[in-house]
Amino acid sequence: MISSWLRRLFLLAALCAPAAFAQGPARLPEGLEAHRDLAYVDNGHERHKLDLYLPKQAKGPLPVLIWVHGGGWQNGSKDGCPPLRAGYVERGYAVASLNYRLSGHAVFPAQIEDCKAAIRWLRAHAEKFGLDPQRFGVWGSSAGGHLVALLGTSGEVKAFDVGAHLDQSSAVQAVCDYYGPTDFFAFVTTKGYESHAAATAPEAKLLGGTVEEKPELAKRVNPITHITPDDPPFLIVHGDRDPVVPLNQSQLLFEALTKAGVSAHFHTIEGAAHGGAGFTGEDIASMVAGFFDARLRQRDTTVEARTSRSKAAAESPTTRSGREGAPDFARLLERADTNRDGKLSRDEFRGPGPLFERLDGNRDGFITRDEDAAWRAGRR
Repeated sequence: MISSWLRRLFLLAALCAPAAFAQGPARLPEGLEAHRDLAYVDNGHERHKLDLYLPKQAKGPLPVLIWVHGGGWQNGSKDGCPPLRAGYVERGYAVASLNYRLSGHAVFPAQIEDCKAAIRWLRAHAEKFGLDPQRFGVWGSSAGGHLVALLGTSGEVKAFDVGAHLDQSSAVQAVCDYYGPTDFFAFVTTKGYESHAAATAPEAKLLGGTVEEKPELAKRVNPITHITPDDPPFLIVHGDRDPVVPLNQSQLLFEALTKAGVSAHFHTIEGAAHGGAGFTGEDIASMVAGFFDARLRQRDTTVEARTSRSKAAAESPTTRSGREGAPDFARLLERADTNRDGKLSRDEFRGPGPLFERLDGNRDGFITRDEDAAWRAGRR
């Protein structure tokens, strides 16, 4: 049994975790209407559903901002929806948040096929919901960042368009990619990230085999493979201390986009990890809002190849002291590791869900000794 002191620690850490990327259901603001669990594939999988949020007093066809969640392609939910929490509906956007089949349900390309099916469904129902089919933007983090980047570069890749509404385009007009993987070959050979080459890594689960075993599929999963000069503008944001996805994944994407003449802005947050406090500052929120406003509302077609940097906000003393005072991992295993495999599964973990998500750095559904150490060191 975990002590009451440890429960208080878990609660404190959960409260200190960034609310913008929590996985709990988003609180519904006033002045909007919600259409939840809309099936975008008839008689499809239970994950073939999306939520759509609209202003009650909408004027004219609305630009659409679509959130694609992360979770290593094996976890996660549409419920969190940061654009909804950030007030985009109140500012005149329609906001959609979608689920897609996880790697435990189907291997790639199921995930991108689902995202494209959802976009085609939204376009097919644009008149019903008052959406502007010419102003679709996508935003995602981690695995969701990968999928939105792939949406951005594969607009004309018909092989990923399967199912209904094939008369509708699955292309998008703006992409905001938060620390998404791109080149799996470079990923798994980057020093410090070699564990992602293993058969148990999220990337292997997505491909149905390791990157070495599935080289052709690893090329197809890479957004860089599909870049063409007519791709939409990108905003790419990544922390330079990310322990889960190396910074080179965003750097390689940015370089390939700009080489092809695609507008791209690559912003690095110095000291930021895989999400977390570095991504919740007002400067980052303003940058993202400015990007979508320019590209979807003002229809700015400026082509840029820009890099910028900012510093992550200092971690609060409360969170830092909580890490330093936490029981060591061996004691946590002794109390909670019921099957004695040396790691904590989601079922074994006794703390709040948001804290599990933060500790589970590689999103494989387990907390390991190394991930616990990274958390204590403040790297995540």
